[in-house]
Amino acid sequence: MKKSRLFAEVDLISQIADLKQIDYKNTLILTALIELLVEKGLISRTDVLHKAEVLDHELEHQIEQQLTSSGH
Repeated sequence: MKKSRLFAEVDLISQIADLKQIDYKNTLILTALIELLVEKGLISRTDVLHKAEVLDHELEHQIEQQLTSSGH
């Protein structure tokens, strides 16, 4: 394997590790915010789960529309 390809693969692995760390931190902060809002009585867990389901459904619908409009 050429050195340049090896370095490219190492760089890619490093970038993936960085993304995993960023994802973990984002998830941790989001979880903390939700917990605080629930503890303060500003929202309920049910509200959060319901909103997540609605957003997921909307996103899936948008993706389906884009795929069908582009001929896929």
